[in-house]
Formats: sequence, C-alpha cells, structure tokens
Amino acid sequence: MRGDGDTEAVATVTETVLVVEADVLVRLVIAAYLRDCGYRVIEATSADEAMLFLGRDDLRADVVLCAVDLGGETDGFALAQWIRRQRPGLEVLLAGTVAREAHIAGQLCDGGPHLARPYAPQVVLDRIRRLLARRPRG
Repeated sequence: MRGDGDTEAVATVTETVLVVEADVLVRLVIAAYLRDCGYRVIEATSADEAMLFLGRDDLRADVVLCAVDLGGETDGFALAQWIRRQRPGLEVLLAGTVAREAHIAGQLCDGGPHLARPYAPQVVLDRIRRLLARRPRG
C-alpha cells in the first residue's frame, strides 16, 4: 500500500480507527492502508454495526472514518450526530462525494473534518493524524 517514495517509517500507534464503509473494496483498501501505518482498525459495514461497536465497553475507538452514503436507513450524517450525543469527544471524519454532503459534514464536525471521495489513502492518514493531534492529552 505504501509507495516506493514513501520514506516515513511506520510508527507504533496505539490509536484505533473505526472504518464505517458499505463498499467492501473501499473499506478493505483503506483499512489495510491504516493497518500498514500502524493503526488498530475496526471495520463496520453500516451505521447500525458501528453503533453496536461503539456501545461496547471492551472496544475503544479514537477516530471514526465514515462514508456519508452507507446504503441503509442510517447514513453517515445520522451516525455522526449519534456519536456527538453518545460519545462526545470521539473524532469523526466523514467522506462524501457531493459538495452539499461536505458542507453538512463541516457543520456536524468541529472544524469541518470531511473528505471528498474518491480520496487518496495518504489524505485519510493525514486527516486522522491531525484529528488525533488536537485531542486533549491526559
């Protein structure tokens, strides 16, 4: 997954990313890339599955990377709103294909973290690192 010109060493990362993506190929590629970069990755195919994971006491996520269009009754925007109510402080990065989706994502997430699809894996990694870096420590 990493390019030949990528000289950055893979650091030992303790953070966990929950990837919520209905498209199996997109989910597998981005999850594998994030694992290659040292993140622990949990994969969910729907908002409902993500909510089940996030409701468990034995699982902890630091960032949720979520597609806007999940193909079910609950889309990525609804999941982001649920996360803001149920898990305040958990960072959410929404990925969508339409400018309107990106605008709404900006309103849902402090500072407007969102991605336009299709996205490059390195862009996702950079955004996740920025979200994690701005979290309060301690």
